[in-house]
Amino acid sequence: MVCRLDGIEWGDHKLVDSATCRPAGKALNISRALAWTGRKNVAAGLWGRDDYEQMRKAMRELRGVVTVGMTAVEGGTRRNVTVVDTAGDREMHLRFKCGLASARALRELGADLKGIVDKNSICVFAGLMPESKFLGQVVRIVKDCSDRGGKIVVDTYGEALRRIVDADLAWMINPNVDELRELLGEDVADRPASLAKAARRLLDKVEIVLVSRGRKGAVVVTPQGAWQGRCLGRGRVLSTVGCGDYLLGGFLKGLTETSNPGSALKTALKVATAKAWGWTDVKTWPQAQRQIRIERLSI
Repeated sequence: MVCRLDGIEWGDHKLVDSATCRPAGKALNISRALAWTGRKNVAAGLWGRDDYEQMRKAMRELRGVVTVGMTAVEGGTRRNVTVVDTAGDREMHLRFKCGLASARALRELGADLKGIVDKNSICVFAGLMPESKFLGQVVRIVKDCSDRGGKIVVDTYGEALRRIVDADLAWMINPNVDELRELLGEDVADRPASLAKAARRLLDKVEIVLVSRGRKGAVVVTPQGAWQGRCLGRGRVLSTVGCGDYLLGGFLKGLTETSNPGSALKTALKVATAKAWGWTDVKTWPQAQRQIRIERLSI
């Protein structure tokens, strides 16, 4: 749920200017980003039976582009609330605990993925992963998808990211700057050259490292080279919620079309910028592609 208000402080009683509620989360945001660019995909993962039909109904607008392949399990899906202060140009993100993961639920998810993943698949494992006692089971699911020929993309953090990378299962990872620092166990300056140098240390385990830098853009590093990029134009940022997910979705869109990481970075930044400016709700991908200017440089 995203609530927008024209200014708010602690202790205020305010009417909400607008509120939207839609099925989301990092993985589903990536599906929406791909769908907006015209790329068909399957949205999979765990979803609570308590609100499963609500999610199915909301996803009808993307019918024909996004195939819903969620595994329905007992309980309700985790809810997030974002409060946007449009006058103060600031946001607050409130995350509820996730209680869907269980040994049984993960077994059901693993079984369902066997009917989805094949050698032509790119599998994105994104968002908050289950607590430590279930991580071994999660890694086994990732390995099974890899063994079936899927290319594994990981957009998570902490122990889950480290264990998947250490198991040599990831084809690509998408950390932000803080997550890259945590993964490497050291401080890394938020400068393109420093980020590229640090990310190259991971290339013995992963093929592509896409580092999100928020408003500063992004850096991508592969064995073939490293590139930085950022938006040159100025637009009003309506919300940063989901921008990192749209960055990844845009990168995958570009990479599957050109096989060129530098070109894919440019596409990624256009998609992420469109999301930040609210264009993904009012413009088409071809319109945004023409109107957003991106600077891309080799590092």
